[in-house]
Amino acid sequence: MNKLARLKYVGYSTLALALLAIPAMAQAGGDNAFTVNASKAIGAGIGFGIAAGFAGIGQGLVGKGATEGVARNPGAAGPVQKIMIIALALIESLVLFALLIVFVVVGTVK
Repeated sequence: MNKLARLKYVGYSTLALALLAIPAMAQAGGDNAFTVNASKAIGAGIGFGIAAGFAGIGQGLVGKGATEGVARNPGAAGPVQKIMIIALALIESLVLFALLIVFVVVGTVK
């Protein structure tokens, strides 16, 4: 991706975020509890999606590193596999914590 395409991507993303913020700042003539609670739920879902996406990338990198390590030294397959499983479990625990936070946030929505 060249510099101009990146600049366009950042510009369009910033514009989209700015346009999405306009309704959030609007003053309704009544109770905004529904809007606030809906925003909390949407934000929790988006946050969990981001956490799960980056965890998937991290798990892919762990798998890539493990397979490269075993390819270079097949005799170290056992220790590499143990370390890989521990790393994958730690990454997955972060996703489970993010899911727990989503349930807590959405659970407080009334």
